[in-house]
Amino acid sequence: MSAIWLAVIGTVVFILGYRYYSKFVAEKIYRLDPNYVTPAHEFRDDVDFVPTNKIVLWGHHFTSVAGAAPIVGPAIAVYWGWLPALLWVVLGTVFAAGVHDFGTLVLSVRNKGQSVGTLAHKLIGKRAKILFLFIILILVLMVNAVFAWVISNLFVKFPASVIPVFIQIPLAVWIGYAVYKRQKKMLIPSLIALAVMYLAAIVTSRVPALQIDLVSYFGGEEAVTLFGLNGVSMAFFVWIIILMVYCYIASTLPVWKLLQPRDFINSHQLVVGLGIMYLGLLFLNPDVTAPAINPAATDKSWFPLLFITIACGAISGFHGLVSSGTSSKQLNKETDARFVGYLGAVGEGFLALISIIAVVTLFANAGDFSAAYSSFSAANGGGLGNFINGGANLASGIGIPADIAMTIISVIVVSFAATTLDSSVRLMRYIITELADEYNFKPLTKPHAATSFAVIASAALVLLPKGPNGFGSGGYLLWPLFGTANQLLAAISLMLISIWLKRLGRNYLVTFVPMVFLLVMTVWAMIQQVVFEWSGLGATDMNLLLFVFGAIILVFALWITLTAMLELSKRSNLNK
Repeated sequence: MSAIWLAVIGTVVFILGYRYYSKFVAEKIYRLDPNYVTPAHEFRDDVDFVPTNKIVLWGHHFTSVAGAAPIVGPAIAVYWGWLPALLWVVLGTVFAAGVHDFGTLVLSVRNKGQSVGTLAHKLIGKRAKILFLFIILILVLMVNAVFAWVISNLFVKFPASVIPVFIQIPLAVWIGYAVYKRQKKMLIPSLIALAVMYLAAIVTSRVPALQIDLVSYFGGEEAVTLFGLNGVSMAFFVWIIILMVYCYIASTLPVWKLLQPRDFINSHQLVVGLGIMYLGLLFLNPDVTAPAINPAATDKSWFPLLFITIACGAISGFHGLVSSGTSSKQLNKETDARFVGYLGAVGEGFLALISIIAVVTLFANAGDFSAAYSSFSAANGGGLGNFINGGANLASGIGIPADIAMTIISVIVVSFAATTLDSSVRLMRYIITELADEYNFKPLTKPHAATSFAVIASAALVLLPKGPNGFGSGGYLLWPLFGTANQLLAAISLMLISIWLKRLGRNYLVTFVPMVFLLVMTVWAMIQQVVFEWSGLGATDMNLLLFVFGAIILVFALWITLTAMLELSKRSNLNK
């Protein structure tokens, strides 16, 4: 079967979902008001609260949520076959992710730009708020560790991508200054910046001297360096430290200086990257060589694990943190929320869709696919690399050489992951400050102290745990828990929106139905993992890191769910 059909089906459903379903939700459920004074205007400080053009804000929002997860998750989940992955990405985006991302944005805007964690206090009580904030804190800590791990590994494996990625930083600062201080338009400078990045990617792909290959600098893979680390581990360690320093600086700067312009560049990068791969798909017209349903996938059941393996790209709780943590503080008009929130989720769906297509068309035949996806563990280990190779294969359809294509695609992945990483550190700073206020711990109420705590804890979590990948296995180990915790957070956020809608006397089924489905799948999956896998009671040895984090999140989530369901059972207040 031609893979073009997968793209056509997904595209048609996404367009219909945005055109009709999101319009229904905007007009009949959330009831957007073009005259409502948004927090960006009410609390404008030009640091966090900055009224922003909806296209620029869409770029920031989309690239903040479109990290490596919508690529990695689907690339792993095709282990069970492309059909379950495709259905969850397409239907999950339209009926779950769209209303979730859109809803958390509107809910925050209607409540002075407060985050979903803070709003839990108003909707279901102070105790639930504290528990929810701790869940969010653990999640963003895991996001920081996982994405730092992904970026560092990509820099080690694709050293040609380093200069194109880092050259974006001064270009973004220049654009921010030109736009907000000299009142220039952002479009042309950001396109120039993107052209410079891709020109650098072409040059570094062909000039080895411009590839920042730290492994070779340290004497090769087998060399022994500081602390007894080999060349690969030392390179990984250095990249983690550099990333944490970058995150500290990026997350404390005003959003207009780096965050917004860099994200706007990345929004173009996403369009260009998707355009390259989808055009390559059209001209190459490859066949799908992976099975629709993989009968050999017997070591892990797809039900319910599919719905946590593909988190971002179908629905993700982290999106609600971005919607309510940063995007709501930059929304110019309330009616822009549909474009920013729902269309942001659709964009992520397109990214997840091409990830599926890139992987299922990479292999020459079903036998090669089965060899690469011989087990769920093999799928976990090879998913990201399979996407990069598959994406490069698609790019060959429009004549881009394989080495240049792999560099460009790795630059795209790193750029998205870095955007998510520093947005997550900024969110972590907010949460640490809020918890410090709650418990009257003054030192951590200061922005720089809270940010320092965030980056040090994140670095420790990715570097210290021992695992199958040797030094720095933290991100690899945390991936299964990240997906489950992420989906639990999405379910709780949908629950908060449902309570809010019910209090307003509106139809809350659009958020309640996906909330129930997601809650059942994630709690089921987490009980399987915490009780039967990570505790040591099953066939595998105990994993203390995942067991402790997972047990805390599960207990807190069940407590919040019980409290929220009791609140939801109360009568609505039609006067609000």
